[in-house]
This record gives sequence, C-alpha cells and structure tokens, in this order.
Amino acid sequence: MNNMNQMMKQVKKMQEQMLKAQEQLETKTVEGTAGGGVVTVTVNGHKKLLNIVIKPEAVDPDDVEMLQDLVMTAVNDALTKADELANQDMGKFTGGMKIPGLF
Repeated sequence: MNNMNQMMKQVKKMQEQMLKAQEQLETKTVEGTAGGGVVTVTVNGHKKLLNIVIKPEAVDPDDVEMLQDLVMTAVNDALTKADELANQDMGKFTGGMKIPGLF
C-alpha cells in the first residue's frame, strides 16, 4: 500500500510539472522566415501567431502571389519550430511518446 501512495505522489508531481511546462510554452517564441528573411513570423509554443514582419523589398504589386507564398512558407516554418519546441519541452515527461491532446 505504501508503494501505491508513493507512486500516486509521483504521478501527481509529474502532472503538476507537465501543466507548468505547458503554461511556459505560451511565453516561449520561435521565428519562421522565408525569402532570406524578407518575411519573418513569430509564434508562441501554443502555435499562436504573434507577429508578421514583411520587408518592403518583398512587396511587388505585380507579383502578389510570391508574397503570399513567402508568408505561407514563413508561417509553416514557425509552426514546425513551435512543434519541435513543444516536443522538446513536453518530451521530458512523456519519454518521446506522442500523447494525443497533450501538445
């Protein structure tokens, strides 16, 4: 019975640590870029888009499609990095297992 109580305490402690790590992901940011840095986007660890910076040289009224592609590439780059950040931070608790709904 003592082992069961000890195990439950450890599980509760791990849950608290995971919750804290998830909360901290909101304050961590990553950047994605495209076109050699002419488009930069910033997202947090919860994949919330925080900022988009487009340098003037990326804006060509005759080629709006290229700018759209650059923005999409930069956003996808940032979201990939946010996934990697979450996997790195939360992987400490899951041993690398992907747990649906956790992150």
